[in-house]
Amino acid sequence: MGALPAGPVPALELDAVCRAYRGGVTALDGVSLRVPAGRMVAVLGRSGSGKSTLLQCAAGLDRPTSGTVRIGGTGLAGLGEAALTRLRRDRVGFVFQSLNLVPSLSVLENAALPLLLAGQGADGRARAALAAVGLADRAEDRPAQLSGGQQQRVAVARALVTEPDVVFADEPTGALDPVSAAEVLALLRHAADEGRTVVMVTHDPVAAAWADEAVFLHAGRIAAHEVAPRAETVRALLHELGRGSDEAPDGWPDLRPGPSPYEPGAGAHLAPAAASRYERSPR
Repeated sequence: MGALPAGPVPALELDAVCRAYRGGVTALDGVSLRVPAGRMVAVLGRSGSGKSTLLQCAAGLDRPTSGTVRIGGTGLAGLGEAALTRLRRDRVGFVFQSLNLVPSLSVLENAALPLLLAGQGADGRARAALAAVGLADRAEDRPAQLSGGQQQRVAVARALVTEPDVVFADEPTGALDPVSAAEVLALLRHAADEGRTVVMVTHDPVAAAWADEAVFLHAGRIAAHEVAPRAETVRALLHELGRGSDEAPDGWPDLRPGPSPYEPGAGAHLAPAAASRYERSPR
């Protein structure tokens, strides 16, 4: 792919990013991607397509073999480890499927952790972050006292507490039931609507339908791009890209229309006014 055209500084930019490993394995092969501020992007692909490697390189968790990564115009390649750590702490938020909450800390302390590590006053901002995800009344509880969906909402609060440029979410709904998944996706959608940039790796066409656009990886390259994705379209593209792979087509969830898992307006943390299990609400 050629040089990217000039324009406003994006929240996240990858230019001809490659990542190769010993043994001749190429996980990313010349990936270029520009994500403006306030955009939610879903990254999809079959197992081994390079989507997790893309997230790790984009977030500064791994260094590309070649190419450039910029967050808010700051190139990551020229940063030393200390500077890169500060950038991840101050300008990047993370939401993982595995949650990574500290069991010995309270919900409030978990939400405040990035601020505490930075030596900043944390109590007020952390409480506001918990209120935004509907958990203000659980601040003094331990993570083990919460449901899986509530724990993931704490992780979202922790990711947003520093008001980062970009939030990276790696399979954030992979271990959740449909209702909890919808709550978490609504929070990420709301963060993008409020100006945060969200990059979400997912295998789920339903989750992808909450995004503004979907990027599909195949063999380490961007193979397709869909604006305003619908679950049915995402599923069809994944099947097309998966032809010849060892993943069974019938392993994907049934996407026929079904009832909404929650009533519109059921909680302040559910940002879309009308959302279903199967696609994002129109805005």
